[in-house]
Amino acid sequence: MNNFEFYNPTRIVFGEGKIVELNRLIPKEAKVLILFGGESARKTGTLDEVEKALGHRQIGLFGGIEANPRYETLIKAVEQIKQEGYDYLLAVGGGSVIDGTKFVAAAVNFEGDSWDILTSGGAKVTSALPFGTVLTLPATGSEMNKGSVITRESTQSKRAFMHDSVYPQFSILDPVKTFTLPPRQISNGVVDAFVHVMEQYLTYPANAPVQDVFAEGLLKTLIDIGPKALATPHDYDIRASLMWTATLALNGLIGVGVPQDWSTHMLGHELTALYGLDHAQTLAIVLPSMLIEKLPQKQAKLAQYAEQVWGVHDGSDKQKALQAIELTREFFERMQVKTRLSDYNLGQDVIEPLIESLTKNGMTALGEHHDITPEISRRVYVASL
Repeated sequence: MNNFEFYNPTRIVFGEGKIVELNRLIPKEAKVLILFGGESARKTGTLDEVEKALGHRQIGLFGGIEANPRYETLIKAVEQIKQEGYDYLLAVGGGSVIDGTKFVAAAVNFEGDSWDILTSGGAKVTSALPFGTVLTLPATGSEMNKGSVITRESTQSKRAFMHDSVYPQFSILDPVKTFTLPPRQISNGVVDAFVHVMEQYLTYPANAPVQDVFAEGLLKTLIDIGPKALATPHDYDIRASLMWTATLALNGLIGVGVPQDWSTHMLGHELTALYGLDHAQTLAIVLPSMLIEKLPQKQAKLAQYAEQVWGVHDGSDKQKALQAIELTREFFERMQVKTRLSDYNLGQDVIEPLIESLTKNGMTALGEHHDITPEISRRVYVASL
């Protein structure tokens, strides 16, 4: 196991009806800007519930944060905060709204060009406004981590940043808020959480049995409850398990002391930035091809994954690894997320623009060994057709 430092200050308030706790969690004197996505937050009553829980505090609203939050939209929220004097932010929504809120929180007092927050990966951030979240869509784990991914539409760039100052102070997780989500968002959420675990787990053995068992348990849980979450949308226990699993998938715990990959995410980000695919769709497309491409380096861990997660015990390590990759693809398809570029009407002509964008954004040495070059990325995209 590698040396590590683990820090996570986010308070989780979990369960039905917990939005009322906002009155306890946010300072009484705070002037709060509520950030959200589309009108579903209002239509489902969540926004009204939030406003009621905030009591007599001064509040403002900023809506319209996209599924892939855009820099151009978020800058408008920064301007509103500066003009109206908010000192506390509250994200109401899924990972995109929370990611956007993290960027806004860091950008308000940032000196210089706020895009530098992203080009530096967060290294230039020094402080951020305090904020909390009310999670309505389990998927990204953003409600309990310090990471954010933002798209700049004008340059078709999708960039990430991390900083300790953008951990949410608290996150309210009420599984009932997921009951009205469309099936597509549940499917995407399961796939997103699954690949988050895979990026931290499926590298090479690092003598970290605790992290491995945690990761394998999360993967098996998603395989079990994913289809059930689609079939029984009002099953509280299933939705509660999904919500907590998605949070644990990327709150930092399973990634400490072990190598991490994240190449599937980087290749997927380019598909979203250039062609507008859902984040989870891009992960389902790229991951199987990436695992096959890197089979020689990942074979030992893939064989472990086959045995511990899928119960595959027959054959050589290579045979078990290949079977596990196919079972992973079948699981994504069972979750109604297609796994080929052609399923989204994308063909050979998209490959070179994707490689050019990867190179432009500096994604030229990816993976746990930093050896995934643009040429290897090209092979992965081609294999994903």
